[in-house]
Amino acid sequence: MPEVRKTGKFKILVIILYLFSFRSALALDNQIQVNQTVARGIWVSVFSGKKILYSEQGVHNLIAQCNKAKINEIYLQIFQSGNAYYDSKICDKTKYDQMVASAGLDTLDLLLREAGQHNIKVFAWVNILGLGKNEKADILNKFGNSILTRDQYQRLSKITSSTELDKYYLREDMIFLEPGDPKVESYMLTIINEIINRYPLFSGIHLDYMRYPSPVPFIPGSRFNKFGLTYGYGPMNIERFRDKTGINVLDTLNNEDEYLAWDNWKRQQVTDLVRKISSLVKLKSASLVVSCAVIPVIERAYSNAFADWSAWLEEGIIDYAVLMSYSKDSQFIKETVKSSLGHRGKGKIYVGIGAFLMKDNPDLFFNQFRLITELAPDGIVFYSIDDLTDQVIGYLN
Repeated sequence: MPEVRKTGKFKILVIILYLFSFRSALALDNQIQVNQTVARGIWVSVFSGKKILYSEQGVHNLIAQCNKAKINEIYLQIFQSGNAYYDSKICDKTKYDQMVASAGLDTLDLLLREAGQHNIKVFAWVNILGLGKNEKADILNKFGNSILTRDQYQRLSKITSSTELDKYYLREDMIFLEPGDPKVESYMLTIINEIINRYPLFSGIHLDYMRYPSPVPFIPGSRFNKFGLTYGYGPMNIERFRDKTGINVLDTLNNEDEYLAWDNWKRQQVTDLVRKISSLVKLKSASLVVSCAVIPVIERAYSNAFADWSAWLEEGIIDYAVLMSYSKDSQFIKETVKSSLGHRGKGKIYVGIGAFLMKDNPDLFFNQFRLITELAPDGIVFYSIDDLTDQVIGYLN
């Protein structure tokens, strides 16, 4: 009898374990199906050592890698530091000419066609306000340095000479255009218009450097100017604000209301440029997508870089933001992503993973990828194509 009772209990235990395993398998299968619906993208920089657009084979290799890694979106940088890596009639296209000469054909057109055949979307990645260190950019040749933004001490963000202040603040050390200058707005709209008309097979525009410089340490607004650096003090921006409010920001900002008015003005200049770019793109075709790479810490983006991307999503002027969540600190990534996902508004939130930081630690990459996937963003984008190794692809599959 005791033996019979043990056998009965054993059978019951087996049945319970089987049912539990079956339900767990179903849950895991469902999660995999959900994860597969999340967009998966890759940034392809002009600095890529693979020189993808310099040969026909490079294009084939990119498509093959994307298929292998189940990547269905390519963010292709074609305008960087004021240089065109596409067939431009507006600005310097020396780099594009070099690609064509090397490949013997227009590899950008080839990539767009081949990607379409494989159901891979390609977005034109455009650096809007950042010029790198290119002091000979076409826009500067046309309009001069007056269109560049400055800090409250009237210095450019690019370091030309060190001062006592540089012991305490870390500038981005690159040239930034002033979004509050109408000449900058007009020029960049012309660039965007040229791209979407010359290359109708692009699935949309991906904006980058859509912000003011963000030095370290960063301060939360102009009322703390004496403790750090802020930008927006380009000549035309100052003049336009003075004409509107009667306040000369170089002389004095007397109270909290004036500081807030100035900060709101700067945010509005960035937002207005995003809105006009988006309107131009959507006028061409409502199916074209507008996205933007953004600082993932929303408070810093809002109060220091004056890029109110949460409002852009709320208003619907961009379709989605891509968080540049580049860090080895996975807990920091988790907290910032969780916070940002609450700001979808009318759009979506993608998360950018800095694979380049984890070249020597693929396990960290996989754990971070899994962590972010579990938070259920609308898409994941990897930076960059050069870091998409066979081992990483294995993890993704």
